Amino acid sequence: MPEGDTVFHTAEKLREALEGKTLTRCDVRVPRYATVDLTGQRVDEVLSRGKHLFIRVGDASIHSHLKMDGSWRVTTRDRPSRAGHRIRIILEAGDVQAAGIDLGVLEILDRAHDEDVVAHLGPDLLGPDWDPQLARANLTADPDRPLAEALLDQRVMAGVGNVYCNELCFIFGHLPTAPVSALKDPLRVVQRARDMLWLNRSRTNRTTTGDTRRGRQVWVYGRAGEPCRRCGTAIRSDDSGDRIAFWCPNCQR
Repeated sequence: MPEGDTVFHTAEKLREALEGKTLTRCDVRVPRYATVDLTGQRVDEVLSRGKHLFIRVGDASIHSHLKMDGSWRVTTRDRPSRAGHRIRIILEAGDVQAAGIDLGVLEILDRAHDEDVVAHLGPDLLGPDWDPQLARANLTADPDRPLAEALLDQRVMAGVGNVYCNELCFIFGHLPTAPVSALKDPLRVVQRARDMLWLNRSRTNRTTTGDTRRGRQVWVYGRAGEPCRRCGTAIRSDDSGDRIAFWCPNCQR
């Protein structure tokens, strides 16, 4: 599932392509909204909230969530996306085309109340509502909760996905299954999460190690069987849960 920085970057691309322009085509390929046509209306705003995207057009708001496989592709009208039946929506403004592909959620909302669908989220790591003290309080509300489970809960703070979850557990030296109460400085954890996403918000080549060279971008995620970058111990993994976990058995306790 895409992380908050990916969604933020996607919103930037859509904003550059569509914001301030009038739609010359609106083709919604979801049965419930198939009759919706926003052609002729102006795209006023594109914004992200955690892992959610909003494209505000007139009195409507196009709300999408990428889930596991979704994406938005921006092309030109003479070179349209070839995703075929996987396309859920096409928006065109002059020569620009934006196609929503394999979107996990796509709905057309009343713009005046569109943020009701994200009212349950914690402070957005990349948003204007970011509040580290509130994120810390949310994280520590249940001290016995497994750390990875708490970090992935978007009600704690919005934007952390499985990559950042595993990397944060490694950086702070705890197993993903360790209780939140094991953290010595929870405020530092949420601040580090924010720093990670903020530094990667406009990158296509994400890094949590500070090294953007291929094969050196992450500490543990996706590196099962490879040597730990700190101690050389083989990284382990467990895919028996809802999300796959990666850890160093020597550096994380």
